[in-house]
Amino acid sequence: MKGRLIYLIGPSGSGKDSVLEAAREALQARGVRIARRVITRSAEAVGESAEAVSHDEFDRLEANGAFALSWRANELAYGIPAQIDQWLAAGDDVLVNGSRGYLEQARQRYPGLLAVLLHVQPEVLRQRLLTRNRESPEQIEGRLARNARFDDTLDGVVSLDNSGELRTTVQALLDIIEG
Repeated sequence: MKGRLIYLIGPSGSGKDSVLEAAREALQARGVRIARRVITRSAEAVGESAEAVSHDEFDRLEANGAFALSWRANELAYGIPAQIDQWLAAGDDVLVNGSRGYLEQARQRYPGLLAVLLHVQPEVLRQRLLTRNRESPEQIEGRLARNARFDDTLDGVVSLDNSGELRTTVQALLDIIEG
């Protein structure tokens, strides 16, 4: 691969979608492509620039090799279109909204990937998850506990704090990609 895969990870509510959207124009100006995920969630609930499909449709796409990367988490299925391999082969850098739990498998397929962990302070994450109103308070507390355990197990990632101003996080992401 001539291009580099930039694998953005972080807990639900850390602001990955907001960062990607805010950075989109600057990333495109730098020649970085942003892959659009396929998710088994309704189009109204996706909350990101993603393609919503049914579980059956996802399984069919996956069986037909439509994804370069795919995983399941939180009762949903996620896929990164196989088109990224063409972009990478052409020398383009590609940013994907990935999964912490799938990082090792992604590294096996793309050994040179740049893993960027987007994190926020626990109290900020709790408030974002509550505001989003997708989960019960008990589910949110479970996510926070899992998040605290999860991030301690990740090696070889560049950490990026998104607890403050979005523009600061976007600039830091651009610096990481250029660095």
